[in-house]
Amino acid sequence: MTAARARTSRPHAIALGPRSLAALALVGAVGVVAFGWPFLAPPTSQLSAHAQDAPWLFAGLLILLVAVVAATISESDPGPKAVAMLGVLAATGAALRPIGAGTAGIEPMFFLMVLSGRVLGPGFGFTLGSVTMFASALLTGGVGPWLPFQMLSMGWFTMGAGLLPGPVRLRGRAELVLLAVYGFLASLAYGTVMNLAGWPFLSTAASGISFNAHASVPANLARFVAYCLATSLGWDLGRACCTVALTLFLGPAVLRALRRATRRVAFETAVTFGAREPSPDGYGPSPSGTAAVKHPT
Repeated sequence: MTAARARTSRPHAIALGPRSLAALALVGAVGVVAFGWPFLAPPTSQLSAHAQDAPWLFAGLLILLVAVVAATISESDPGPKAVAMLGVLAATGAALRPIGAGTAGIEPMFFLMVLSGRVLGPGFGFTLGSVTMFASALLTGGVGPWLPFQMLSMGWFTMGAGLLPGPVRLRGRAELVLLAVYGFLASLAYGTVMNLAGWPFLSTAASGISFNAHASVPANLARFVAYCLATSLGWDLGRACCTVALTLFLGPAVLRALRRATRRVAFETAVTFGAREPSPDGYGPSPSGTAAVKHPT
């Protein structure tokens, strides 16, 4: 492999094959229903009548998420180096999450997920996001019926960074701006999506912004927007601004470290054999398939 080709190839520690794509599509469809059922089910639906049971029913989403991660890892056969890197990044993200707990949405874990997904691709990103959220829940004692929703949302969040344009050629300030904009918007989207996991289960009598199973979809949508503005917007803005600031200030160093690490573990380094070419450094021609070796004089 030539140096130019090595520079333009993007490592994919965990690739998305047919099985993992099918599993990801299935869990994505279930996730859309799990998050969006208040707007998908009509007022007369029996699903609305059993709203209080929904967190436990949708906890089965955790099984599907585990199946997606297992299928993705087994199909791509990442090797011990990629698995070790996944473990290190997941442990780092899990350790970063409690740092800003309870402090205006300051969650440094999100910027690491953005940069990791950008460098290592969508397959690695989804797996990393899900595993990191699961590990952080074990670390902080945050295991509950909301955990599958957090794992799926963080998987989508990190995978989205891996789907951004220009993964090979876009570098420097332009890449940082792209990642900062994505981090800002995706952080807000994460908070909004997670609101859907808890909003439908507020008591209807609690306030005029809670979910009403007998109201129309537009009326519930207005209630949901009012709920987000009143309860979580400040926290979500804090998370988004923290992600932008860390991306702009620490992004260059972290991106270099991640890219250097991926080159060293050589996730997809292929051995190629070229034709005999004269060596410009006086070592003599190199036989095809062997390296030029200087003979002792």
